[in-house]
Amino acid sequence: MRDYSTGVSDLFAGQLNEWDLARDNYRQLDNVKIRKIFFAEFEVTVQFNPGRITSSAAKVDAGSIEARPCFLCEKNRPQQQRGLRFEQDYDILINPFPIFNRHLTIVSDTHTDQRIAGNFTTMLELAMALPGFVIFYNGPQCGASAPDHLHFQAGNKGFLPIETDFRNKSLCTMVAVDYRAELWAWQRYGRGIMTLKGTDKEALASIFGIFYKRFALTQPDRPEPMLNILASFSDNRWIIHVIPRKLHRPSCYFAEGKDKILLSPAAVDMGGVFITPREEDFIKITSTDISGIFMQTCLTDREISSLTADIL
Repeated sequence: MRDYSTGVSDLFAGQLNEWDLARDNYRQLDNVKIRKIFFAEFEVTVQFNPGRITSSAAKVDAGSIEARPCFLCEKNRPQQQRGLRFEQDYDILINPFPIFNRHLTIVSDTHTDQRIAGNFTTMLELAMALPGFVIFYNGPQCGASAPDHLHFQAGNKGFLPIETDFRNKSLCTMVAVDYRAELWAWQRYGRGIMTLKGTDKEALASIFGIFYKRFALTQPDRPEPMLNILASFSDNRWIIHVIPRKLHRPSCYFAEGKDKILLSPAAVDMGGVFITPREEDFIKITSTDISGIFMQTCLTDREISSLTADIL
């Protein structure tokens, strides 16, 4: 797998020179407000980013999706948006409404539903091809604002707290290993996560497939089990954080008045950066709110342990 880093750097340089909307939105990241909210063993960053209101408030019910043109299909993209080909089936695009200083959307040529089954190895190949990025996947019912079009996203490394938290042995420890991969378990992190680390792409995909089938049995009526996934590649190894979900949006999203917090958590939020498009929510959100959001939307450590028993 060749390194696409230079091509992506050239793409950013060209697009920020040619595309006023994208250039203005990336410049505005310099003025984005952030807060750190501290827990006993970790911290969460809260970002006030009004440019993300469209994604956070997106209507993702079947009727709304069917009624609008797909903004990821090439024929409906902005005229100024150019892409970099990845292999034969994907375009790498800069995201014009960024969270990261370098934010990509990697889009399938085919207008096909957002599904990780059959596409997990593509995610790992992207991580290898973009070693300076974390690749992330939002399932069709837990964060994808285009659940009708297969895509991944990527953001520059060093942004998400989970990257450094993974190295904190009081939060995450290896619990199983064989010649193919390592399984790591999280504790006292507020959200249940399965983490895999290894050098063998096919083995990692096989282990993920076992987990996927087990988890799917608990959500038989969904198009796919609810998942956010973060994957990166360095030192010839992949690190893959799989965050199973039991709910898309927490109760505060639907509340009225002072109880409302317009926050629709997806992979970035699960990685430790909460995106608040409204300043009032950025100001008032507390550690109690964040703990409640994790508790409502994620599995527990015990549930993860059950799903990963004897998986290696």
